Amino acid sequence: MSAPLKRQDFEKVVIVTRETALEGLLERFQVRGQAKFYLERAGQDYDTVEAGHEQYQEAVLAVRRQVPKKLKVQAIDRAFLPQFLFAPTDIVITVGQDGLVANVAKYLEGQPIVAVNPDPTHIDGILLPVAVEQVGQVVQAVIKGRASYKMMTMAQAQLNDGQTLRAVNDVFIGAQNHVSARYRMQAGQQFEEQSSSGIIVSTGVGSTGWLQSIYAEAAGVVTACGGSWPDLPHDGRLPWDTDRLVYAVREPFPSKTTGASLVFGEVTQANPLIVTSLMSEGGVIFSDGIQKDYLPFNRGSMVTIGIAPNKTYLAVL
Repeated sequence: MSAPLKRQDFEKVVIVTRETALEGLLERFQVRGQAKFYLERAGQDYDTVEAGHEQYQEAVLAVRRQVPKKLKVQAIDRAFLPQFLFAPTDIVITVGQDGLVANVAKYLEGQPIVAVNPDPTHIDGILLPVAVEQVGQVVQAVIKGRASYKMMTMAQAQLNDGQTLRAVNDVFIGAQNHVSARYRMQAGQQFEEQSSSGIIVSTGVGSTGWLQSIYAEAAGVVTACGGSWPDLPHDGRLPWDTDRLVYAVREPFPSKTTGASLVFGEVTQANPLIVTSLMSEGGVIFSDGIQKDYLPFNRGSMVTIGIAPNKTYLAVL
């Protein structure tokens, strides 16, 4: 938990929402009757989908009613985040699952996030510390400079042409079609050309996700080969506000021209990870599992992976 952010004159609340399952169906079938027919033919319960939609809409309305009258309010769907420009005086409220927080955070420059769990019965909400009925209280605390914050370190990928991409959970560097990726990697003073299924760079928040599956695979291989898997501190999980990242290479292939010695390590501010693409086409960099929002990473491109200059601030009571 960090000290409160400095008090400032906030002007607007931006409420970020997500499409519900019913809204997705209506985009395809236009009317509810047709959507219901489709689901029931597939053996699924339409009433559950409709109830989830209604509950979510009620949560969004409840959140909106709690915004102080003196603040402007703007609501956007997460699909428009790449084109949306947040102002320094914005308070951002997310209403959705944990992934929505990750979607939003990479576009912010230190603005506070009030992350709301709209359905605690069905959503674990690891990144959602605020209940719907607490929104007004938390926003008032932010305005008055009295809120406390959970800080999250983000990763940042910066290409040699200036393009950048941030990640709350992890960065993936590899091939778009999941064939072997070819690249040259520099970690500290070590260099190696590799052919692999790609590189994962995990943050503290992400160390509970994709990185855990990499640990599990490594442990299974070591144990099957008669070795002993070490007890990792906290099972390899890092604090959310850690000052380091962890990289892991997926399925590296050793050959006459490629190696497999730089497969796991730490990334710090002083020692970033530098990767140069050797792929003619299909190379990509994406974050937090969102493959549509990617940076091309083909021959001639070099990316530096390090710690983002700004942290994410989740407001809590």
